[in-house]
Formats: sequence, C-alpha cells, structure tokens
Amino acid sequence: MHSDDTRSRPGQAIWIRLARASERARDRIERDLADAGLPCLQWYDALLEIERAGPDGLRQNTLQQRLLLPQYGLSRLLQRIAAAGLISRTPCPEDGRGQILTITAKGRRTRSAMWPVYAAAMEAAIGAKLHPREAARLAELLDRLLG
Repeated sequence: MHSDDTRSRPGQAIWIRLARASERARDRIERDLADAGLPCLQWYDALLEIERAGPDGLRQNTLQQRLLLPQYGLSRLLQRIAAAGLISRTPCPEDGRGQILTITAKGRRTRSAMWPVYAAAMEAAIGAKLHPREAARLAELLDRLLG
C-alpha cells in the first residue's frame, strides 16, 4: 500500500526536510554570491577541486566523478569557466580525447574571493539557526548517514 503520510515513515520525513533545508541554504548561498558579483556555487566547487589537484591538474572525467555532474553539464560549465580565464584546458597526453584542467591565477583569486561570501551564507542559512551543541549533534547524525 502506498501512502504519502511521512509521519509514519521517519526516513521519508527526514529526507524531505534535508532536501528542503539544503535547497534553502543553496538558494541563500547563490543569492549572496550573485549579490557580491561572483560566479555561482558550481563554479566554486569546480575551481576548488581543480585547485586542490595542484600544478599537475585534474582530468575532466575525475572532476565529473567528484562533482557528480552529467558529462554534458560539466562540459558546458568548464567552457564558461575557461572563457572567463579561470582555468586552462590542455589535451591529456595519455588520452587524446581527455583534458587536463588547471586553475589559473585569476581562478585562484576568484575562488578565494568567493569563499568568505560562501562561508558567511552557510553560517546564516544553517549555523546561526542552531545552538553549537545542536550543530555538533546534527553533524554527528549526518556523518552516520554518510558512513
């Protein structure tokens, strides 16, 4: 029997609340980044992963796995980021179809400028609404879901 009553199904109720909380937080972060004249959150995530790879860069398919984006979505995203001069793309020596992505100095500056806005928006959307003990407990519970 199918029921939409999530009161009797705690896993479903939790899922709905997590999804809504995540969406609200993401909306706040996106709005604050836009208000600051900065790129969107997907750009930050991509720049961070590419920067973490260091001077050797990161293969595009590895970035795709880390960001959990479909290939076509990642290709469009990387085209826009490269056009803005934030990353460089070079052919992969082992695979002529693949690319190595490296962050440019402008990309590092942009990602660095995004972080304070991103961090403040996360705090406003989540941290400021919870007592530190509640936040620690919620983080602990979420870790259990990830484990």
